[in-house]
Amino acid sequence: MVTLNGTQYVFPDMSVYSNPAHGANNSAAAYITAVLELIGDRDPINVLKSTAAWCAACMRDLTTRQLTTPEAPGKWSIAGVMQHFADSELVWGYRLRKVLAEERPELTGYDQDAWADSLGYENADADKALEMFTALRGANLRLLNSASDSDLDRVGVHVERGEESVRHMIRLYAGHDLVHRRQMERISTFLI
Repeated sequence: MVTLNGTQYVFPDMSVYSNPAHGANNSAAAYITAVLELIGDRDPINVLKSTAAWCAACMRDLTTRQLTTPEAPGKWSIAGVMQHFADSELVWGYRLRKVLAEERPELTGYDQDAWADSLGYENADADKALEMFTALRGANLRLLNSASDSDLDRVGVHVERGEESVRHMIRLYAGHDLVHRRQMERISTFLI
């Protein structure tokens, strides 16, 4: 429960969508299942293509204070979520290129909470993060657009999650988009 301006808000348990670095091996399967369930019958490429514009629309009428206010102590603001989107897209772009260019490369994990703390998500500029995310997503989509069916079946080996094909990564990152789009909706709803 979060109290803001005297109003209490109750949100569903979001812990299943969290994949903390500590204990990641134990929570990876539950995280992947939950994230992939969000996709359902949706075309993951359409989700990936629409997220940057969706984020821009979500942020359009929000003030700087609204963009930088976290939903709760220790949680991210919309600006922080946007910085996470940009950083996550950078990581995915690297992983994607490794899998497309190398034979069964090792894909390392990263500690998103350490990145948020050490890289200043609390001071993130939402517009600059959106600009970075949009550019990186565009580059990754152009790469995917030129990939063949056999390219989509290429596999990397994630140190926490095991084998992941490019096809699987597309669904996983589209689900990741939906997790954070929900988060941004939640934050913007109680800030307005």
